Amino acid sequence: MNTKAQVTPQLSDALTQIQQRVNGVLADKIDQLDEAAPALKAAMKHGALLGGKRIRPFLVYSIGQMLGKSLSSLDNAAAAIECIHAYSLIHDDLPAMDDDELRRGQPTVHIAFDEATAILAGDALQSMAFELITESHQDLTAQQQLNMVQSLAKAAGYRGMCGGQAIDLSATNCRIDLDRLTELHNKKTGALIICAVELALIAAQADDKTTASMIDYAKALGLAFQVQDDILDITSSTEELGKPQGSDQDSNKSTFPQLLGLPGAQDCAQQLINDALSALANIPYNSQLIANFARYIIERRL
Repeated sequence: MNTKAQVTPQLSDALTQIQQRVNGVLADKIDQLDEAAPALKAAMKHGALLGGKRIRPFLVYSIGQMLGKSLSSLDNAAAAIECIHAYSLIHDDLPAMDDDELRRGQPTVHIAFDEATAILAGDALQSMAFELITESHQDLTAQQQLNMVQSLAKAAGYRGMCGGQAIDLSATNCRIDLDRLTELHNKKTGALIICAVELALIAAQADDKTTASMIDYAKALGLAFQVQDDILDITSSTEELGKPQGSDQDSNKSTFPQLLGLPGAQDCAQQLINDALSALANIPYNSQLIANFARYIIERRL
């Protein structure tokens, strides 16, 4: 399937605009750093601006706007969560973890620079995320920013992304069951996707009913994203993926297609998106854009 053919014009325009916007915010924030460590600064920029779908900023912006917030009031939250994502990818690619030389078709940070600089670039982007999210903004109260910090810290740490990566590393070269695989990806991938939605909800001071429905949407979306990633690892080419095709198989990792079979994994992804769309039916807002985005998650080829 061709990804571009399946993205509605509205979604395509929104994805492009949001990619450009968050890239501009990230570039501006990194450019403002002094030149005390130029190689580190360049490595941060390489890792943060290497490309990518920007799905986490997309969720921050699109849901925030749906709930009545301005783009400018969401800029720092969107950039912050992308800093966390970029740092995680830089560290995931290191020889001690996934040992990848390509990311989005480009040399990974430790290849383009060196291993020590890559570690520091990831660390610095992680720190930058919390600098951004705590910058004073007239549209956000201190309590809202504190809630955002708590959400982001939880999603990035032991109970989220780092915990999921630890499970992933321990599961390499051994078979794990479906429940454990689901737990792994709910933490490693899903936690930051849920956090992106939470950041928008906090910014908009959403009511309890809307919050509950949107978190249900995020949980289903996050797992569907990972199921589709596992599917693409065996159905897409290296050129489409921007990294070596079959890398999960080569690393002897448990995947959804391995445990469910390819048709079973595809059915699982579709059911998760159906669950996400059902959650959107419970909110009194125009959710067409994020509904189309959910469908795109399992139709993409990269």
